[in-house]
Amino acid sequence: QVQLVESGGGLVQAGGSLRLSCAASGSIFSINTMGWYRQAPGKQRELVASKNSAGTTNYADSVKGRFGISRDNAKNTVYLQMSSLKPEDTAVYYCSLSTYRGRYWGQGTQVTVSS
Repeated sequence: QVQLVESGGGLVQAGGSLRLSCAASGSIFSINTMGWYRQAPGKQRELVASKNSAGTTNYADSVKGRFGISRDNAKNTVYLQMSSLKPEDTAVYYCSLSTYRGRYWGQGTQVTVSS
């Protein structure tokens, strides 16, 4: 079993920054992809950014140049540095870990960007 615990969400003004963290614990296969998804009210959950254990990253077009994903493999932790935040970034952000065994989700953390 895998557990993901997120932290770092909150309320920020437009143009501000936030850093999200997600720590994974449990039975974690070394080859995996960790990432962040978000879901705004009335919308589908969408990929924000991901990074696999080999270091390959993937970003949604809407966050390229503003968000940065990083990970500490020794700590099984992934981070999302969010800068130049916009009101449309407001959503619940979910941490995700994927291995050949399946996908696991965190409980979600709210990010609210005021205009």
